[in-house]
Amino acid sequence: MRFRMRERFQTEGELDGLPPHALLNILRLPEEEYRSPWRLIGRRMLYALGLILGVALLTYRGRAGYTGIETFIDAVYYSTITLSTTGYGDVTPVSQQERLITALIVTPLRIVFLALLVGTTLTVLTKESRQTFMIRRWRKRMRNHTIVIGYGTKGRSAVAALLADGVSPSQIVVVDLDREALDLANAQGLVTVHGSATRSDVLKLAGVNRARAVVVAPNQDDTAVLVTLSVREIAPSATIIASVRESDNSHLLRQSGADSVVVSSETAGRLMGLATVTPSVTEMMEDLLSPDEGFSIAERPAKEEEVGGNPRVLEDIVLGIVRSGALYRIDSAEAETVEPGDRILYVRGMGNLEEGE
Repeated sequence: MRFRMRERFQTEGELDGLPPHALLNILRLPEEEYRSPWRLIGRRMLYALGLILGVALLTYRGRAGYTGIETFIDAVYYSTITLSTTGYGDVTPVSQQERLITALIVTPLRIVFLALLVGTTLTVLTKESRQTFMIRRWRKRMRNHTIVIGYGTKGRSAVAALLADGVSPSQIVVVDLDREALDLANAQGLVTVHGSATRSDVLKLAGVNRARAVVVAPNQDDTAVLVTLSVREIAPSATIIASVRESDNSHLLRQSGADSVVVSSETAGRLMGLATVTPSVTEMMEDLLSPDEGFSIAERPAKEEEVGGNPRVLEDIVLGIVRSGALYRIDSAEAETVEPGDRILYVRGMGNLEEGE
């Protein structure tokens, strides 16, 4: 049943095995990830000037073995016309030692000098080659990142929360089929992958097997179930947070491997119901869910001086204790005492945030 369901969504062809240049229309890095051509030109010009200076010093040191070299300017002149292969012939090595140096040292440096000039021209003029190189490097280095599948309302809100909590944009990868949505994500500095996350090769291209967490936020519940199933199969240790519209489908997501399930329709409905009776409660909930202003719910490791004490008497407003991956609410028996290795779930104010907590 599992494999028949996956085959229904997948198409032929594996993206993960394609060469980097074939992925340019599929995987996009933020523009700032690409090196500026002017920086590249400037750096390689410094290399070239360094080679010219090195040959000039070498030549000036052995100027007695050359005709036409009396000053350091003469040595620089000889260095430039030699490395650029101009070779007017007005300055030539005459001693055996200097001819040997020219053959074994200056000639290889001439080749390096030309390679720098030609390589710079090709690299700057060929944007595709630079992007290909960056994609190849990104695929090798990306580790412990967060993948957001679906960049609709839920996906954008998830990314906003991650960014507000201090996650670097370069550590977030967005997977979607909508080109316009991916353009918006790319403009925020996010890495984007164009494709259906129901395909295992698209997930592998996003580096799901090396990801720390995966946020599953497509528009359809059946798609969320299939994506969660595929992610769990490829990345057994990744944390999966999935969203569904209907609570009847939440158990399917948990069975598929989701660690946390958020029911969007019921959550919105509860807030709407609260707003009709107690609007202030809704305002406070919105405040807690907005990490960049007012209050927010945060998690921190327990301090040494807090171990053995009652979390209810701490300075922070404690909501629960996370112990060995399990959450215990503050009113549970397990949360009576703070134990070594516990993490404190608490209400954090902007003052705490500014202090670096």
